[in-house]
Amino acid sequence: MNQSRPKIKRSRRLGIPLTPKCVRYFERRPFPPGDHGRARTKDSDYKVRLREKQRLKAQYDVAEGQLRRAFDRALRRPGKTGEELVVDLETRLDALVLRAGFARTIYQARQTVTHRHVTVNGRRVDRPSARLRPGDRFAVAENSRAKTPFVVAASGAHAPQRPAPYLDVDLSGLTARLTRLPARAEVPVICDEQLVVEHYSR
Repeated sequence: MNQSRPKIKRSRRLGIPLTPKCVRYFERRPFPPGDHGRARTKDSDYKVRLREKQRLKAQYDVAEGQLRRAFDRALRRPGKTGEELVVDLETRLDALVLRAGFARTIYQARQTVTHRHVTVNGRRVDRPSARLRPGDRFAVAENSRAKTPFVVAASGAHAPQRPAPYLDVDLSGLTARLTRLPARAEVPVICDEQLVVEHYSR
């Protein structure tokens, strides 16, 4: 079975391509899967908010409990809750590994971290959910850099079209630094975070 199929179906259901491979499938069939995928139905307010929450979860590949805890932290911060939520998720180690171009997808970034190929401030970290602070440096561990996925990454194969302005990246050296917290407008996530806030606040 093609391992990308579940992600293709999920992409079509959520209305966003979740991986580069999903893009061409999504462009060809940009409607939900199933017999009624083409039918236009008016969604309830609850369904609209739920879908936005699912979109956010899928783009960061987080579980419900992880997203809920991130929301609770965002709620305690002085800024807009929705924006604080996205910033909280964006400072996860796996998300930053993806933005730096060290991995092709969030799923590969997560695996890269859990397999202990990434260091933060010189120490190996195996928790994708680890949050970084401005000034923190992260890198592919030195003895992992000769492995094929990282040789490919160092060549620029996964470099984003628009580099994250909150990262200082040395792609050939597979090292990066979080220079500051991102602004919501800089985060390449497709989501109306205010609807996620409304979903959790109901």
